[in-house]
Amino acid sequence: MERTKLTALFNSFREKSIAVIGDVMLDKYIIGEVTRVSPEAPVPVIDVHEESYRLGGAANVAMNIHSLGGSCLLFGVTGNDDIRTQLAYEMTLQEFSPDFLAIDPTRKTTCKTRVIAQNHHIVRIDTETKEPISDAIEQEILNGFTENISIISAVIFEDYNKGVLTKSLIHKITKLANQHDIPILVDPKRANFFEFQKCTVFKPNLKEISDAFGRTFKNTDKDVEEACRMLREKLKSKYILLTRGEKGVSIYNDTLTHIPSVALEVADVSGAGDTVIAVLTLGLSAGLTIVEAAKLANFAAGIVCGEVGAVAINKEKLFEYCLKHF
Repeated sequence: MERTKLTALFNSFREKSIAVIGDVMLDKYIIGEVTRVSPEAPVPVIDVHEESYRLGGAANVAMNIHSLGGSCLLFGVTGNDDIRTQLAYEMTLQEFSPDFLAIDPTRKTTCKTRVIAQNHHIVRIDTETKEPISDAIEQEILNGFTENISIISAVIFEDYNKGVLTKSLIHKITKLANQHDIPILVDPKRANFFEFQKCTVFKPNLKEISDAFGRTFKNTDKDVEEACRMLREKLKSKYILLTRGEKGVSIYNDTLTHIPSVALEVADVSGAGDTVIAVLTLGLSAGLTIVEAAKLANFAAGIVCGEVGAVAINKEKLFEYCLKHF
C-alpha cells in the first residue's frame, strides 16, 4: 500500500469511536529472583525487584484501539476497591476514560497477579468475582451505551466469563446495534458461545468451536471449513474469523480465505487475541474489506507477540510494517 493511502487509513482511525463491552481486568507483574527454598515449606523464596501493572481483558482491547488513535468507550464493572483505583489510574495514564466502568461494591475488581523469576512464570494469583452482574448494573451499562449510540462506529463484545456479558445484556446491545446498522464483533468464551446471534464477525479458536459442538475439529483446511460453516449457520453471522495459532487466521463467508501468521519473533502470545479484534474492528470501521482488515490485524498480532506480557500495538511499528508488506 502506498504511503499516502496508508497514512489516510491510519489518520481515519482518529474518527472512530468503538464501544468495548465486557470483562475488564488489571494485570499485575511481580518480578524478582529466586534466592533460596523456604524453610517453612518446599517453595521458592523470591526477592522482588519490580512490580508493574498493565491493562488486561477488555481493557487491553480498549488500549489497543486507543494506541492506534481511535476513541474507546469501555463498558464493564469493577468493585469499589484498591484494584479499581489502580485500574482507573492506569487508564488515566494512557489518556482514556474509566467513566463507563460501573462500580459494584459487592464485587471484586478482577486482577491477575503473575510472579516471574529468572524469566520463568512461577505462579498466577487471580482475584475476581464470576457471578453474573445484577439487573441494576446491567441497566447502568445499557443506559450508558444507549446514550452514546449516535457516536459509536462499532461494538466489540469481549467475553472472559467473568459475569458482565449476561445473555440479557448481549441480546439488548445486539438489538440496538443492529437497529442502528453498527457492526458487532465478538471475542467469545464458552458460556455464551451461541448467544451472539446475527453479529458481523465472530472470532473463536478451533478448540472453542470443538467444545461448543461437542466434537473434535482438527487444524486442517477441511475441518476448519466444516467448523466455520456449522458455526456461521448456527449464529447467522456475516463472517467467522478463526484464529489458528502458528497457522494464522482463516475467514469464512461461504468460502474459506486463509492468512498465514507473520509473527516476527514470538516472545509471548498473551494479549495477541485482544490486538487482533481491536485492529480488525478499526480496519472494518475505516472501510477495509474483511480480508484487508484481517491482514492488518494479523500484522499487529505478529508484532505484539514479540513483546513479553499483554501489550498494546505500537502504531509506528505497525505503520512501518504495513508499508513493506501490506
